[in-house]
Amino acid sequence: MMAHLAPLFLLLPLHAAATPSAHPAYPNEPPSCAAASTVVPVPERREAHGGGRILDITHYYREDMPSWESDGGVGQFLWLPASMRNGSRANNSEMRLPTHTGTHVDAPGHVFQHYFDAGFDVDSLDLEVLNGLALLVDVPRDDNITAKMMESLHIPKGIQRVLFRTLNTDRQLMWKKEFDTSYVGFMEDGAQWLVDNTDIKLVGIDYLSVAAFDDLIPSHLVLLKNRDIILVEGLKLENIMPGIYSLHCLPLRLRGAEGSPIRCILIKSAK
Repeated sequence: MMAHLAPLFLLLPLHAAATPSAHPAYPNEPPSCAAASTVVPVPERREAHGGGRILDITHYYREDMPSWESDGGVGQFLWLPASMRNGSRANNSEMRLPTHTGTHVDAPGHVFQHYFDAGFDVDSLDLEVLNGLALLVDVPRDDNITAKMMESLHIPKGIQRVLFRTLNTDRQLMWKKEFDTSYVGFMEDGAQWLVDNTDIKLVGIDYLSVAAFDDLIPSHLVLLKNRDIILVEGLKLENIMPGIYSLHCLPLRLRGAEGSPIRCILIKSAK
């Protein structure tokens, strides 16, 4: 969510259909007999699976996705140091990425040094909170999320997970390279109203921060103070009907990290 975050290093195998810009072209070479005789299918990229029952609400990583307080986007984050084209036995990619990039989760140590020092990292987050029934709501498009707006949403008691779709989705901010400080998020009074008047334990939103830029730290402090609310940021919520879904979010088990990329899906209830 914020700048100057520790980078995430991963060594992962990558399928042949990797983004071309992440792997610069190699010099021309004669195709092998196997390559000449093999028909390679084109991969299918899906936002919905299982006949539309499973909805992926995670943004895929790309070089021109927005990065905190940057006009240049994320930039190159994927390299292919071990390549079969260059004689390696397998393709192996390396990734270098700030932990608060794209769809990600915040842990209490993100804004509280004593929690960071005590080890309240992403590996300490409760998977029961990150998985379960969730309500997707449309937020009025004329303001940040204030106490007055929170009250107007009439979120029922007992609802523990809420995904807030805002003007950020309408403006397609997560699809723009340049970071935009005018994104919609929680003001401090809205965050405090949520803590005092609802049973919400997971807050999801559709840009890089749940907190409005002008109330960045105060709102985070309110929401993360008691360590019982989990923040999921950068969700992809377009073209999904408001309502109740089964939410499943899994961060990486990064001990010592205050944030992590996260894969989130919604599953429609059976009718």
